[in-house]
Amino acid sequence: MAIGSCFCGNIRIEYNSQPISSGLCHCRDCRKLTGSTYSYSLIVKTPDLNVSGNPKEVAKNSDSGNDVRNYFCPDCGTPLFGHKVNSDGTPTEITVVRAGIFNDQMLNEWKPHAEIYTDRRLSWICPLEGAGQFRGMIPLS
Repeated sequence: MAIGSCFCGNIRIEYNSQPISSGLCHCRDCRKLTGSTYSYSLIVKTPDLNVSGNPKEVAKNSDSGNDVRNYFCPDCGTPLFGHKVNSDGTPTEITVVRAGIFNDQMLNEWKPHAEIYTDRRLSWICPLEGAGQFRGMIPLS
């Protein structure tokens, strides 16, 4: 079981399975969400994710054109996870969890499998050796 939390500890995330994939994202939305030049996230099955606490939801139409919801700790601001939503507002079966909420041991075990939105990668950032390179989202099926 993977256990993570926000900076202040008020939000706790548990994941009971192996990630579907993991990757670095270079899209503009991820830059804004994380305050960094790219994000590192785990792609997981939504039903296997357990969230304790009350994260704040921010709705947006993403770079890809999808309706998404991103969640943050309302107290410390840590970005936690996000997912696309169906037309009825329910989350899809896939959630993108910000990897930095987990401990170093888990992060060392979950090296990124892919880099996505590489056409938006900053020119001074080198491709990650051994990671698949995708101009858009990684194929999940």
